[in-house]
Amino acid sequence: MIQEKKKNKNLGMKFEKLVPYLLLFTAIVSVLTTLGIVFTLIVETFIFFDKVAIKDFLTDKKWYPFSKTEASYGIMPLISGTLKVTAIATLVAVPIGIATAIFLSEYASDRTRRIIKPILEVLAGIPTIVYGFFALTFVTPVLREIIPSLEIFNALSPGIVIGIMITPMIASLSEDAMSSVPNTMREGALALGSTKLEVSFKVVLPAALSGIIASVVLAISRAIGETMIVAVAGGSTPNLDWSVTNSIQTMTAYIVQVSQGDAGYGTTIYYSIYAVGFTLFLFTLLMNLLAQFISRRFREEY
Repeated sequence: MIQEKKKNKNLGMKFEKLVPYLLLFTAIVSVLTTLGIVFTLIVETFIFFDKVAIKDFLTDKKWYPFSKTEASYGIMPLISGTLKVTAIATLVAVPIGIATAIFLSEYASDRTRRIIKPILEVLAGIPTIVYGFFALTFVTPVLREIIPSLEIFNALSPGIVIGIMITPMIASLSEDAMSSVPNTMREGALALGSTKLEVSFKVVLPAALSGIIASVVLAISRAIGETMIVAVAGGSTPNLDWSVTNSIQTMTAYIVQVSQGDAGYGTTIYYSIYAVGFTLFLFTLLMNLLAQFISRRFREEY
């Protein structure tokens, strides 16, 4: 019995010594995977820029890669479509998300919170392709009753639905930030004669500002990288304009279009998806860095 206990103890000690190496291996795999993705993007993008000038890519106002006469690779129409959809989604998600967070944190009872929070989590777990067909078959017809000039494929419908999709992210993260504010701050404000609404907007909201802004920036980053909703409901017409009623094409929707086999391997169109993907990567990277900076800059320690 004693020998068996010693044997088990030795195995436990060996396993304890092995665990740090296993954890280090998983960390290295994660880092190498990230570096491999970035390396592939950079290499394939440079191959594209051997065929198309960087100046034309950044300044040309037309994106017609499939043109048989004269192909044009100006990224601005795709950026325009992406930013239009993202702006609409932000306008929808930020007020609803923050209002929901304030309600859950400051007004809702424990029972109400236990009901609403799982519903938000279910909303966040719906596949984006379902959101896309919801935008195309339900939201767009409803909007066309209000705006007759709205095309079947447009920027408004997917923008609204993406806003609905990212609302749970803003609501959940903002609610966590508000809940971390000490109750003593609320009690002090109430003792001075503040109303519940004044406490929410003048005490809790400023105190949780870093977490709220970080959640908004992360949600915007999620909206920029959204693929299936804009691919299904946005269309495939890269236009450089400010109209939200016309068909558009975002960077992610173009990548989906080419990935379906519209271009042969090794062609300029094929390499263009890496240039577009690298541009999208820079957008999301900057948004994530901004979220981290805001979180550190305005963080309150309690």
